[in-house]
Amino acid sequence: RTLWRPRESSGINAEYGGANKSAAAGLSDMKLLLEYCQLFGCLDHVSFDLSLARGLDYYTGTIYEAILAPDGKGENVGSVAGGGRYDELVGMFAPKGRSIPCVGVSIGIERLFSIMEKKMQHSRTSSIQVLVASGQKGLLKERMKLLNMLWENDLNAEMLYKANPKLLTQFQHAENERIPLVAIIGESELQEGKVKLRNTVTKEEKLVDRNCFVEEARSLLQGCENES
Repeated sequence: RTLWRPRESSGINAEYGGANKSAAAGLSDMKLLLEYCQLFGCLDHVSFDLSLARGLDYYTGTIYEAILAPDGKGENVGSVAGGGRYDELVGMFAPKGRSIPCVGVSIGIERLFSIMEKKMQHSRTSSIQVLVASGQKGLLKERMKLLNMLWENDLNAEMLYKANPKLLTQFQHAENERIPLVAIIGESELQEGKVKLRNTVTKEEKLVDRNCFVEEARSLLQGCENES
């Protein structure tokens, strides 16, 4: 794929058009288009590809395709739109065959839906940042204490309001709702004055002091946002 920039294409007609007037005129139009793209600040998103072809024969000038650049999260589906210039098509239906300049584009709706569905799989379904969990019975009030500490520090947090939910159920809830962090309290953590923080995606766990677990949670959440 070749990208010709206006400042580099002063000899574009002579070099590629040669004696063919039609080719020279087309390349001159392309040079002008690239100059306009530069003026609008979008030249870095445009490439001139001589291998590009459209299957219909009514195009009379520039043809183009729009391609969604892969970002590692969406599905790579190739072209999502295409079109071009067709000056003679509408004139076939106009009085006296008058030439009517036209430019059109068609959009691949199914491909765009495919991209949107793929992106939705990576998007969070909840604004909750931390799920407070416990793996043993009788710790409802301790979970409520941690929950309140997070709320007081402006972190969105929740817990399952059953008295003794299973730890696996709580982990599954965090995964289903895409809650990035789980704060876990158990008997050993209570005795040691600790809280265990678990990354829902990587499953990595970190044991931190209870008196600074909010700051640690905030720091880990920042890391989760940078990874997403």
